[in-house]
Amino acid sequence: MKQFIEGSHAVAEIAKLCRPGVVSAYPITPQTHIVEDLASMVAEGELKAQFVNVESEHSAASVVLGAVATGIRAYTATSSQGLFYMMEVVFNIAGMRLPVVMTCANRAISAPINIWNDQQDSISLRDSGWIQLYAEDNQEAVDFHVLAYRLGEDKSVMLPVMVCMDGFILTHGIEAVDMPSQEQVDKFLPPYKPAYYLDPKNPMTLGPLVGPDYYTEARYALDQTLKETLNIIPKLTAEFAKEFGRNYNGLVEEYHIKDAERVIVAMGSVCGTAKEVVDEFRAKGKKVGLLKITCYRPFPAEQIYNSLKNVSKVAVLDRAVSLGSYAPLSSEIKAAFFGKKKKPEVISSFIVGLGGRDVTKDSIREVLKLLTARERCGEYIDLKPELLKENNG
Repeated sequence: MKQFIEGSHAVAEIAKLCRPGVVSAYPITPQTHIVEDLASMVAEGELKAQFVNVESEHSAASVVLGAVATGIRAYTATSSQGLFYMMEVVFNIAGMRLPVVMTCANRAISAPINIWNDQQDSISLRDSGWIQLYAEDNQEAVDFHVLAYRLGEDKSVMLPVMVCMDGFILTHGIEAVDMPSQEQVDKFLPPYKPAYYLDPKNPMTLGPLVGPDYYTEARYALDQTLKETLNIIPKLTAEFAKEFGRNYNGLVEEYHIKDAERVIVAMGSVCGTAKEVVDEFRAKGKKVGLLKITCYRPFPAEQIYNSLKNVSKVAVLDRAVSLGSYAPLSSEIKAAFFGKKKKPEVISSFIVGLGGRDVTKDSIREVLKLLTARERCGEYIDLKPELLKENNG
């Protein structure tokens, strides 16, 4: 049923419909509304689950780890410094092959302190072993949570999934969202029946101490499973489309790419703005397109290569930085073309929207204007030169 609803409330509602048995999270802006809603749902009997109040994000991650380790579906959410406080446990969850689902309300990292949106938090944990899905709008944020549980709990996967949604832009944005019914979710997402869990009647160990003889193989197995999910995700999204009527590739989305000469590559809510600019340029007869990356981990290099191999010029937008090196998304886009005969003439990198700075249509137009024969590497868009001297001391 269509609802005009805030993004955080929609996520809390879909989390409830996924029937987690344990919910544990620590409030942090801009994630807090999700936690508040779920706590109220449990207190009022709308959600039959245990809501575990904790003193920190590290404890929240530990609680959901323990829940899934004992065979209970669990949910958590966090943002920014809270995600970093969870970091130790985040790696453990993936290493133990526990399908926790987490919402990351993307927010900038301190210092300086900033509560607004960019994607530095989740991007910084890209190597933790979690599947990462990035939502363009609140409809995707809702649907990706259902897909996340189904994907993570697949017996051939058994991995945690992070659904990333831009803080404030989506978490506090009010949009029309088609909320699934409980019956639809139950049909698509069966009760959690883990392949393994801690049970005194059948003792086993999760996350044991291992030496050099075993560690490499454990990490290799995790890596291979992540890569294999690239084949599973499109199959799940096709099944999702039959049940819910919304079709996602789940890895990438092509927007006016077939004949495009210039293509923007981006993740998250900025894709909506980019689509408007693409439509504007198309109306003027200019062959411009967008490639939206939905799944950042595992990285869909083959799909990206096939989408961009015939494009002349590519502009990659990063809402995160790898300080002192190349921007994260752009470096991986370039790596996808390593050793290939067919590749774009130019793959330029642009850093946009850090700390919540608006990425406007003018910002996108400037990127397309700068996308010329000369390759650009990590060029900052909408930089304020008058502030640089002050920040440099």
